[in-house]
Amino acid sequence: MKIVILGAGQVGGALADSLASEKIDITLVDRESQRLRDLQDRLDIRTVEGHAAHPRILRHAGIEDADMLIAVTGVDEVNMVACQIAHSLYHTPTKICRIRANGYVEQKDLFRNDAIPVDVIISPEQLVTEHITGLLKYPGALQVLNFADDLAQLIGIRAQAGDKFIGETLYDIRNMTPKQDVRVAAIFRGGRAIKPERSTEIEPLDEVFYIAATQNIRPVMRELGQLNRPYTRIMLAGGGNMGMRLAKAIEHHYSVKVIEPNIARAEFLSEQLNEAIVLCGNASDSDLLQNENIDAIDVFIALTDDDEANIMSSLLAKKMGARKVITLIANPAYIDLVQGNEIDIAFSPQTVSIGAILQHVRRGDMARVHSLRRGAAEALEIIAHGDNRSSKVVGKQLDEIDLPDGVRIGALVRNDTVIVAHKNVVVEPDDHVVIFLADKNQIPAVESLFQVGLGFF
Repeated sequence: MKIVILGAGQVGGALADSLASEKIDITLVDRESQRLRDLQDRLDIRTVEGHAAHPRILRHAGIEDADMLIAVTGVDEVNMVACQIAHSLYHTPTKICRIRANGYVEQKDLFRNDAIPVDVIISPEQLVTEHITGLLKYPGALQVLNFADDLAQLIGIRAQAGDKFIGETLYDIRNMTPKQDVRVAAIFRGGRAIKPERSTEIEPLDEVFYIAATQNIRPVMRELGQLNRPYTRIMLAGGGNMGMRLAKAIEHHYSVKVIEPNIARAEFLSEQLNEAIVLCGNASDSDLLQNENIDAIDVFIALTDDDEANIMSSLLAKKMGARKVITLIANPAYIDLVQGNEIDIAFSPQTVSIGAILQHVRRGDMARVHSLRRGAAEALEIIAHGDNRSSKVVGKQLDEIDLPDGVRIGALVRNDTVIVAHKNVVVEPDDHVVIFLADKNQIPAVESLFQVGLGFF
């Protein structure tokens, strides 16, 4: 596969990093020569310096025979024009476009072949909003991932000293939730993946990912003592596009306050929001936080475009009594430094965006891809095709499938029924199979596993 990526920023650079090891021909285009050199020094990719929407630059990047164009520059209009040129001049089969402005995203009729030919729209603000609203829905969760039109969910939790399941084996935990079928898909201990087995004991600070039917997630969290008191009061630091979109999404469900330092922007927010309270000020102002009763806030969410400001305001809010803090951090290198101490949850917008892009890059019938652990792990939803003669998975029990190391099947979704993976479950055609990969380097092996033999056609 040959892919041209426009934009070597955080999303484009992280995407190139993720795909470079997968034997994909990557060409990265950007105007910043130093940024391109830094990436080329450590990745096996080709780079082109120049304007991403210029026909000559696109041609130099090899757009004529590219299978896919991924336009993720920081300018919506550049991304859209590049997709138009790729379609009109070079008939590029698949065009993925990052669009940040909600005014464009809302115009659904704008994106079609006889208008602006974009096949897939990636909206970071929308993806981040969905990510955070999932965390707010399940107090205590580190991560919430949806599969099969939200019929199944993969939930990440962090084990704390004193939790009722500390020291218990996975077999014991299964007996603790007899009314809900649940499967532990992965355990990370000290940043290292631990193979989940019946005899595996949960230790403090383990990150445990388990999957179940969506209606069973809340009862399971309650049985494990991980479903915390519901959130009611939310404070957002930053009223940019991301903060405004999140505030709009949650203001009817929670008591929401938004802190925005720019007075003109704060006035604009107050006009756009119906129930949320907009405060003009600095989220790192301790007097402001104290006056707004930060010690009564359930969740403080820092969403500015400044990593240091987000980290410092989150640390201050936590110190002053906020129950939980969630921090958006663009630089993934910072996440491991801060998450799990004073900052409860830290995440990067590019990791959330990359998962949505990878869904269209992966071979096979991929219904959903989630990038995890800063891109080191992935959760996939793959649709099984073929029959017992043409497929390596269809018609076989799960314990008969030769899974690569570090790969674990969590559940199958058949029609509207979630079937948690047990060894005697048989894969049928058109099953949606949810798979967890502790090491994304096993992606080619998983893709090969689900390929259908030519005899099927």
